[in-house]
Amino acid sequence: QERQRGRRRRRRRPTMKGSVGASRLRAEGRAASRPRPNKPALRACAFGSRRQPGTLAEKQYVVSQQRGHAMRLQKSRALAEATSEEADVKAGKKAFPFTRVVGQEDMKLGLLLNVIDQRIGGLLVMGDRGTGKSVVVRAVIDLLPEIDIVQNDSFNSSPTDKRLMSKEVRDLVKSGEELKTRRAKTPLVELPLGATEDRVCGTLDVEQALQQGSKAFSPGLLAKANRGILYIDEVNLLDDSLVDVVLDAAAGGINTVEREGISITHPASFIMIGTGNPDEGELRPQLLDRFGLYVEISTVNTPQERLQLALNRTQYDLNPEAFYAEAAEEQDALKQKLLAAKERVKDCEVSKDLRVKISTVCSLLDIDGIRGDMVVVRAAKAYAAYEGRTEVTDEDVGRVVGMCLGHRTRKDPLDPLGGIVKVQAVFKRIFADGLTYEDVRKMQEKSQAPAKPKEAEEGGEDASEKDSRAGLKKGAWKGRRGCK
Repeated sequence: QERQRGRRRRRRRPTMKGSVGASRLRAEGRAASRPRPNKPALRACAFGSRRQPGTLAEKQYVVSQQRGHAMRLQKSRALAEATSEEADVKAGKKAFPFTRVVGQEDMKLGLLLNVIDQRIGGLLVMGDRGTGKSVVVRAVIDLLPEIDIVQNDSFNSSPTDKRLMSKEVRDLVKSGEELKTRRAKTPLVELPLGATEDRVCGTLDVEQALQQGSKAFSPGLLAKANRGILYIDEVNLLDDSLVDVVLDAAAGGINTVEREGISITHPASFIMIGTGNPDEGELRPQLLDRFGLYVEISTVNTPQERLQLALNRTQYDLNPEAFYAEAAEEQDALKQKLLAAKERVKDCEVSKDLRVKISTVCSLLDIDGIRGDMVVVRAAKAYAAYEGRTEVTDEDVGRVVGMCLGHRTRKDPLDPLGGIVKVQAVFKRIFADGLTYEDVRKMQEKSQAPAKPKEAEEGGEDASEKDSRAGLKKGAWKGRRGCK
């Protein structure tokens, strides 16, 4: 019995009321039965939740979570920048020369027209895999000249154009301070599929908020792409909300951020280039209309072109520097041609008669809005400037009208003509055949009218026979002749 009593005593847990631990806790001013902090709720509190920490321990936990997040974010950014720089150093090669790309003339022309006049609104390229979409987009960046940007500015601000300046640079200009500039290559920013809206638009700089206790803005990809090119591969797989944000910024030339108590507007003027595979899905019509030009490409089929393309790629992989040096003269000539075209496009003119014909084509195609009319005029002027002329002709409009209106036509499953083919057919009737709007509209109504039913009988039945079958269903037997 004594042994059992000893066991029971040992099993009993000491009460906190009279223990040394309880007295120590009371001396420190803490309760013995203090509840543990709700860590998931405090983590949410550390990253934007409305719940506020109550006790000192909870506040310390929140601060530690914020500092840990800032340190991890800083390490990840440093690692990403170091990785990209190491990759560039290790690669040590330039992009594939633009002038050595075989085929894909429409895609190359669409890129050049956007370089000449950025107001066209970008380019959307849809084609099968392995057709060189990404190669051509990365190659066009070498044709763009270097730009002057303000030092220590995250938005690639221009030292002369106020529309391309950030608020800080404009304040420096108003105060009369001299701006320090540097020459830099035109930026090419790629938007990955896994990017979030904070990374694209920008968000609160957590590191500076913790270290200095002040609110600061961390620029996103739209700020880095200012005065450059924003490239989205597999744009048809990108989240629609991100596509809307990017297209709004591209159309307006500015990006407005309202979040975490920060309100900022910065310039975001860039050329929007999107590529995708139609087998993986299509874009919504509302998003298609936001792209200025649209091109459909396919793999080159002629044996000579395929052979030349394979040989060029093999030489580039073996010795990129030597292959680029061979095309340097052609690249420089194209650069000078683009620079001259950018200056010449300001003087290009489109006659009123030509504008009326363009609007007639858009009306016959039932194009929604006037964005299509404006894009056709701008693209035709850019093409005329590229060809060395200041007067736009019918041939200039015919060369670009398919790229401008092909993706804006309404899709009809019963219509045998596709978007670009239908645009070319209507263009030919207005520009080449000289038909008016009323003539083409009558032809369309006549072709859409239902066909008249054929006469039912081939040998011909007399009127009495038709009357005798009145009231009977088709194929019903009305009985023998002469029988009632």
